[in-house]
Amino acid sequence: MTSLPSGDRPGDRPAVGLRERKKAKTRAAIQQHALRLFREQGYAETTVDQIAEAAEISPSTFFRYFATKEDVVIQDQYDPLMIAAFKAQPPDVSPVQAVREAMISVFGSLSEQEWAEEVQRQKLIAKVPELQAAALRQVAAGIEMLAAAAAERAGRRPDDLAVLAFAGAVVGVAIATMAAASAASAASPAPSARSGRSARPGRSGRTAPQVGDFASLFAAALDHLEDGLKL
Repeated sequence: MTSLPSGDRPGDRPAVGLRERKKAKTRAAIQQHALRLFREQGYAETTVDQIAEAAEISPSTFFRYFATKEDVVIQDQYDPLMIAAFKAQPPDVSPVQAVREAMISVFGSLSEQEWAEEVQRQKLIAKVPELQAAALRQVAAGIEMLAAAAAERAGRRPDDLAVLAFAGAVVGVAIATMAAASAASAASPAPSARSGRSARPGRSGRTAPQVGDFASLFAAALDHLEDGLKL
């Protein structure tokens, strides 16, 4: 799903070496500058050279981190973090419960700035046709990643239909939850994820979905999934 987490809060994420932290910091900076330029100038109007200049790197360095301009929006670190957290769950919990706990672990550690950047990224994808096509490929890759982890957990093959159906359903729940959180925030001011105060509306008079809203809706949707998707 998002821009790269900073990884600065001890205990939130696995420890990494200095080189990896520097690379992650550079990658995050590139994405942050790119999202800002896309917001200010438009996606089509912004060039890789402009992004590189804003991030104070060379275009060749940009392409060491991202193969295309699309990738600077599409790629994020949340899927691998979710998979790692999913694999870390105790074996006695159900697959859906393992997803729920993994989601809480990953998204509960985000700062408000990180979540705001993720919301901006999702809105940009929704507006730009070429990004939508690339996002579909990302969804397929996410299903494959979750299917592999779920198959390992259940002692089944990753191409088992039941495993693929589970992974596809969970990814679908995540997509539907983001849409529901956005719709809810458009209808009324959302409480702050951290303080409980009303979030400040944007220029349109609407508030962005808060990370707490997303987490609560995702958990409720997973409960609905585990209950058999009864309508």
